[in-house]
Amino acid sequence: MKILLLAAIFLISLNSGWSGVGPGEQDWGYVTVRPDAHMFYWLYYHERTTEEPLVIWLQGGPGASSTGYGNFEEIGIVDMNLNVRIHSWVKHVNVLFIDNPVGTGFSYVDTNSALTKTNAEIAKDLVTFTGVFLQAHPEFKSVPLYIFSESYGGKMAAEYALELDKAISQGNIEVPLKGVALGDSWVSPIDSVLTWAPFLLQLGFVDTEGYRTIDTYAQQTKAALDAGNYELATDLWSTTEMIILSVTSGIDFYNVLFPVPGKSRSQPITSRKDFLGKMLLRDSSLDHFMNTFVKEALAIPENVTWGGQSDNVFSSLSEDFMKPVTSVVEQLLKETNLTVCVFTGQLDLIVDTPGTLIWAERLQWSGAQQWLSAERSSVVIDGIIEGYKKTYRNFHFYWLLRSGHMVPTDNPAGALRLLQEITGYV
Repeated sequence: MKILLLAAIFLISLNSGWSGVGPGEQDWGYVTVRPDAHMFYWLYYHERTTEEPLVIWLQGGPGASSTGYGNFEEIGIVDMNLNVRIHSWVKHVNVLFIDNPVGTGFSYVDTNSALTKTNAEIAKDLVTFTGVFLQAHPEFKSVPLYIFSESYGGKMAAEYALELDKAISQGNIEVPLKGVALGDSWVSPIDSVLTWAPFLLQLGFVDTEGYRTIDTYAQQTKAALDAGNYELATDLWSTTEMIILSVTSGIDFYNVLFPVPGKSRSQPITSRKDFLGKMLLRDSSLDHFMNTFVKEALAIPENVTWGGQSDNVFSSLSEDFMKPVTSVVEQLLKETNLTVCVFTGQLDLIVDTPGTLIWAERLQWSGAQQWLSAERSSVVIDGIIEGYKKTYRNFHFYWLLRSGHMVPTDNPAGALRLLQEITGYV
């Protein structure tokens, strides 16, 4: 066990004498980013050298675990059956999974008062984590750093990238941050909510009456948000989701072509954890896998349960949940030289493509008009169109076909191509 002290903040690596899960060099441990707040990370080194970029992966929720979902369901070196993933990102870059915000996955807090309540607090914790992590892993101080994210992770990633860029400019952290990628991201929540009804109508999942019912609740959500009743807006967002589940007889919010298992329709969804478990995972075995095999393999403290505080994480952020961060994305485009990538899965409902396109086209920055008028080109892999892209200067927008909310799961080849094009590494 190695311990790095930095004032009252410290890192504890747990991998002494342990090999991790799957092939390749790995490191994992905790950074205490604040008193009572312990952030867990899991680093997978690239199989050749550390000269390739370091990619940080942030999951959504809030309260969904990068070390679980992102790792074993999407881009990690192995899946839950320990089969090597053909399109694993670890074959191309170094990947750092962070369970964030604190209380997510194997991260934990000693008291609920240490949970984050705002996106700004989340970003501050992540910047603190980055500084400590780089001191413990100086080999990454000179390699390109990219932040990739999914869902609510995109909301966190945008502000994290902005604040990290500031810390680098001020000389507080040494690392060549190059870009941020926002995948199916909860950047402007109300734009997603307002497009659910027309999206479902156009796809044939609802009739006109169903459209009107959904739109009524969506408009109520907008009214609450516009009035500054943010917690009510979050409640109405959840109600709108439940209405959609009822009207569609159980559509999968994360890929409209995937059926929700029949037992999920018959069992009521009473909490955000239920929603994640029954719709995001589509396989409750991950919870068991993480709390048994993985927990033992990584020597996680006995008192820590993977996902045990996820409900509290979401509740603590309920007032911040529906607030947009489009202004933060605009700052990234106006005030930094970072590559900013937005990508969206064609079959995603919860953060649907129409809603994402609305806020992306509304962004105010010096290249906005040129980007809007830029020619869209196809992404072709092995003779098949896997998506489309449009780029101007440092702003990239990708449409990924045959994929829902979890693009790397549904279209792994398309997601890998996006990674390669954004980072420039193959």
